[in-house]
Amino acid sequence: MTTAVTAPVRPRLPAAARRYWPLAAALVLLPLGLLLAGRGSWPASLQVDLSGPLGSASDWIVDNRDSHPLFLYFLGHVSNAVVLSVRGVYLVLLAAGWAGVTAAAGLVAWRLAGPRLAATAVASFAVCGLLGMWVPTMQTLALMVVAVAASVALGAVLGLAAGLSDRTYRALRPVLDTMQVLPAFAYLLPVVLIFGIGVPAAVLATVVYAAPPMARLTALGLRAADPGVLEASASLGATGRQRLLTARIPLARRELLLGVNQSIMMALSMAVIASVIGAGGLGDRVYQALASVDVGAALAAGIPIVLLAVVLDRTATGARSHGTPGRTWAACAAAVLALAVAGRLTGALTWPEAWHVDIAEPVNRAVDWMTAHLYSGVPVVGGTADWAAHFTGWVLDPVRDGLQALPWWALLVVVGALALHVGTWRTALTAVSAMAAIGVLGVWDASLDTLSQVLAAVAVTLVLGFGIAVGAARSSRLERLLRPVLDVFQTMPQFVYLIPVVALFGVGRAPAVAAAVVYALPAVVRITTQGLRGVDPVALESARSLGATGWQQLRQVQFPLARPALLLAVNQAVVLVLAVVIIGGLVGGGALGYDVVFGLAQGDLATGLVAGAAIVCLGLMLDRVTQPTGKEA
Repeated sequence: MTTAVTAPVRPRLPAAARRYWPLAAALVLLPLGLLLAGRGSWPASLQVDLSGPLGSASDWIVDNRDSHPLFLYFLGHVSNAVVLSVRGVYLVLLAAGWAGVTAAAGLVAWRLAGPRLAATAVASFAVCGLLGMWVPTMQTLALMVVAVAASVALGAVLGLAAGLSDRTYRALRPVLDTMQVLPAFAYLLPVVLIFGIGVPAAVLATVVYAAPPMARLTALGLRAADPGVLEASASLGATGRQRLLTARIPLARRELLLGVNQSIMMALSMAVIASVIGAGGLGDRVYQALASVDVGAALAAGIPIVLLAVVLDRTATGARSHGTPGRTWAACAAAVLALAVAGRLTGALTWPEAWHVDIAEPVNRAVDWMTAHLYSGVPVVGGTADWAAHFTGWVLDPVRDGLQALPWWALLVVVGALALHVGTWRTALTAVSAMAAIGVLGVWDASLDTLSQVLAAVAVTLVLGFGIAVGAARSSRLERLLRPVLDVFQTMPQFVYLIPVVALFGVGRAPAVAAAVVYALPAVVRITTQGLRGVDPVALESARSLGATGWQQLRQVQFPLARPALLLAVNQAVVLVLAVVIIGGLVGGGALGYDVVFGLAQGDLATGLVAGAAIVCLGLMLDRVTQPTGKEA
């Protein structure tokens, strides 16, 4: 008889003691920090100037792009393949004509999700043509088709490896976690350094940005397969490959389709942002209009982006359920081909100019009226410009000045204490190292400026989000009214949120914060509402039977029991806000966002890459201090 050897049980501190670890760490580290040299900003002696090496690397790439074997025999072929793929899809879309493309969108939506979505798809593509954005829409759609196909393929391969191998899963998980917190702008810099400005860089940045959700959800679906089904399959003599094809993948169908949906939405968002590096299409129209503060032109290009996002999201979501057997793909393809041929015979390949509707001029007139009547001078409440100025002067400036006035070591102590409170020593070390790396890169003050905008936007988002979520959790009617609004706002790419805030608030840091709040609010409301509604009804009934008021039930029962959902809402608010605050550099947000935009626009890759690396470190630090993990003993 063998005796089982059990691992020694490590003693754990009481919960109350673990709760005060951050305070104890702060009390120990603060006196030590007083002994350190350097207060206020990060010491110059601890900075590393990377402009020289990065400039040399950039020069080397430019000088060897046409001669080095790495570019000639690998990267050059990748770039050419991307260009040819996007051009081929674009030519097919143009050859199909507006009638063929619109019919194809309607029939695919009908096949996957029914007649209501089919009508929505047809109307959406018709609106794109009416606004005079047919050709830019086809350019964006061509880039999307190639990028999504590559993202899904890459994510599926990585997810398959992670789903079948524990070692691969452990190796990929921190990589996917880091990629998930990176703002979209951070993906533009490395590909621009290698591939330059143009479509290849835009597509590859989109692929890298959109592949992680597919990989993560694929791995989740494969690893969550019912063990009983797998055991039954193995008992029938199925090989590993047969179990994968007949059991694991069919059981993971829901997660796989959700991964495709998420990759589509992230690819569209990135494809629009990638207009900064020459992606063209609708994003380029929005970018050019924002650069000239032409709100009407920006809205004319922004509406097709929103419609395209809604159609793609709903179509991908509809694919999760089986279509009606009578609706065959062969019949759909035949109908589309017939309409495309009819369009070519009549010469109607692009949307007729006689059917264009110009909304730019009326919108700009409305903006001018708002500027004259609502921008400033409104009695009692003040104008939107006054609100922006007050928010900047009363919130953003004090928070930024306070952060920049703190000794650098004190800020590191605070970051470490917060990370230790929600995570482990490893979490705290990662957060402190990421924050210290920002100082080493020499962008300490600019990063704290960005951090102040993030903190202010997160505070406003959580106040509004929690308030709306409490009302939605208590009122089914309010939740039903909010659902379509949240659906639309959640499918809009980040770039589009800049349009209304520029119209209302002009340019500056406050508009960037406003756009970030609107972008992050839907996720916070959804997660919090779901958490509050998921509270055990028995616990609520017990509280009511003891005479607890509605406020007492909310504060003492619902909030404590929904704590995981609330913490997830905080984490998502931080990640989403950071993404838009960085893009706010396009509308005067300044700080790291401005450095990235300046580096991309001026070809100053040293400035852009350093700012991008600082964004990565800031995102990693914020994720670690807001994402609870298991506690170490």
